[in-house]
Order: sequence, then structure tokens, then C-alpha cells
Amino acid sequence: MIKYSLICAEKHRFEIWFASAAAYESLKTSKMVTCAICGSVDVEKAIMAPSVRTHGANRKVETEDAGGAAAHPLSEPASDREKALAELRKKIESTSDYVGQDFAREARAIHEGDSPRRSIHGEANASEAKSLIEDGIPVLPLPFLSRRKTS
Repeated sequence: MIKYSLICAEKHRFEIWFASAAAYESLKTSKMVTCAICGSVDVEKAIMAPSVRTHGANRKVETEDAGGAAAHPLSEPASDREKALAELRKKIESTSDYVGQDFAREARAIHEGDSPRRSIHGEANASEAKSLIEDGIPVLPLPFLSRRKTS
């Protein structure tokens, strides 16, 4: 595994782990590496310098950007916008049922009264989402990827 500090065209800095340097290059070429903040595919490696602590019981390797600032871990929101998005995600995940790849089928069943009325979230491809919208079923994309999606 390798961790890269990345920066997008909007100057958002974030870190992502990759299986290998080759995996990073392959995903970047396929436009699968996107900014964790704005979703841009215009992402490059940021300059990093390892900072190795060799004393103390817990040896730790940290990364810094070219200006010496610690790269911000994705586990903590860095801006007000990220904090608001994290709060939105928490609210959606706590007040709706995750239905995974069955989202389109379950949304249709709820709309037609064949399933209990409730809030749901999950995955749908573009044609499924378009079909739901055309049939008057209210859906909208979420501004984040599901944590439960494995592919």
C-alpha cells in the first residue's frame, strides 16, 4: 500500500491510499481518481517530504506538503464545507435505510405502495435513476459515495 498526498485544480489537498504506484497511475489514467472535496478529476500528486520520528515508543511516519504543513487526513473534515457535508452524511445514514444495489427496485416498490414508506439510500446506475425520474419517483444523487459500497 502507498499513500499519496494529492491536490486538485481547485487547490484542495487530501490523501488517498493505493495498492501500488501502478494502481494510482492506472486509476488516474481512467479518470477514477477524484478530489475528495469537489469531485474534480483534475488531480495531481502534491509534493511530499517524509518526516520520520525515530524516538519514543511509538515510531510514526508523517507526511508534509511542500510548505511544511501536515497533509490533512480524510478522516477529519478540514473546512466548514467538509464539516457540513459530514453532518449531512451522518443525518442521512442515521435516518434512512441503506438498500445497496436494490435502490431502484425498492424506490419503485415504495412509490407503488408495495413496500413501507420510508427514506432509503443506496446505489443506482444512470439508466435506473433516469427511469425513476421519468416515472415521477422523487430521487436525487447524494454528494458523497456510500461507505458500504465495495466495488
